[in-house]
Amino acid sequence: MPKNKGKGGKNRKRGKNEADDEKRELVFKEDGQEYAQVLRMLGNGRCEATCIDGNKRLCHIRGKMHKKVWIAAGDIILVGLRDYQDDKADVILKYMPDEARLLKAYGELPENTRLNEGIAGGLDEEDDGAGDDYIEFEDEDIDKI
Repeated sequence: MPKNKGKGGKNRKRGKNEADDEKRELVFKEDGQEYAQVLRMLGNGRCEATCIDGNKRLCHIRGKMHKKVWIAAGDIILVGLRDYQDDKADVILKYMPDEARLLKAYGELPENTRLNEGIAGGLDEEDDGAGDDYIEFEDEDIDKI
């Protein structure tokens, strides 16, 4: 049997849950930064995001956030733009859903930005009273078939 030379096992690597549940100060964009919404995750610490200025960029998740802050499609993020590559950016910060709502309320995000607030959020819009999926046939109609 090999000797354990490390400093601990699986639970040590997992670490403490240091989620930022407590209120943190809202970070606004500075020059060289832009707000973006994640379109899809690509793997290898990268994602594709649509920036508020209209450009679609390939974003790289920085090492401090990698495997610590989980980013999903639809999340609002703050990206740092690159001077030498316009089609690439670096993810600086992920906004929590309540922070994203505040950004929209302050006018930092455009009104047409859809915030990802839940899976069942868009289902209520299509219930316009057209829930008549049941079709009733008469006996005569069935005989004709």
